[in-house]
Amino acid sequence: MAHGRGPGRHPQGAGAAPADPAGRRRVPPVALSWSGGKDSTLALARLAADPRVRVAGLLATFNETNGRISMHGVRRELIAAQARSLGLPLWEVPLPQPCSNAEYERRMARTLAELARRGIGAVAFGDLYLADVRAYREQQMARAGLRPLFPLWGEDPAALALGAVAAGLRAVVVCVDPRHLGPEWLGREYDRQFLADLPRGVDPCGERGEFHTFVYDGPGFGRPVAFRRGRRVWRDGFWYLDLVPAG
Repeated sequence: MAHGRGPGRHPQGAGAAPADPAGRRRVPPVALSWSGGKDSTLALARLAADPRVRVAGLLATFNETNGRISMHGVRRELIAAQARSLGLPLWEVPLPQPCSNAEYERRMARTLAELARRGIGAVAFGDLYLADVRAYREQQMARAGLRPLFPLWGEDPAALALGAVAAGLRAVVVCVDPRHLGPEWLGREYDRQFLADLPRGVDPCGERGEFHTFVYDGPGFGRPVAFRRGRRVWRDGFWYLDLVPAG
C-alpha cells in the first residue's frame, strides 16, 4: 500500500486521471464512502496509488439532529476539516434519529442518483472481509447503477494495521463497543502499543465494530486536523469520546 507523504501527498482530486502506462482500463470517477476513520483513510491511499482511479470526493452520512457522523460520533466540523486537508469535496447524506433502514436507503439512493448525474461511476468502501456487508453494498450499488469497489478486500488485518502505523497514519480511538473494550481505551493513539495491547479476539482494524477511530494526519493529508479530547459519553450502547475542534 502506498502510504508515502512526499510528492503526491494529496490523492487524485478533481483533475484528470493520470495515464496508466500498463494500458489497463480506467475506473470511472469514484466517490469514497467516508467514516473519518482508519479504514476509509487506508482505502483512499490505496485508490490514490492506482493510476486508473480518480477519487472525486468523500461520501459521508451524518445525524441531522446532532451533526455527527454515523457510528463514529465525530462532529461534522472535524470531518469537513479532514476533507479540506485531503483536498476533496465532502458529499453529505443527512439521516434522522432514529433512522429506519428503509429511510436510510431512500436518502442514500437520492444522493447516489445525484452523484451519478455528476459523472460519478463507482463508490469505494473500506471493508476487509465481512461478506454480508459487502453483499449489501453490492446490492445497493447495483440499484443505483454504480460500480462498487473494495480496495482493501482480503487484506490481513494485522499486517494492514501495522503497515498503516509505520506509514504515518495518525488516529485516535473515538468509539468502543463495551462488549470488547472498556471506556479507558477511548482517546488512545492508534499505534503499535495500542495494537500490542488489544485483547485476544479483537480485530486490529476493528472490522467487527469493536472500536472506531478518527484520523487526524497521515497519507494524503495536507496538514494535521487540530482537535482536543473532550468528555466520554455513553450513548446507544456504546462509549464515545467527544473530540472538539481546535485551532
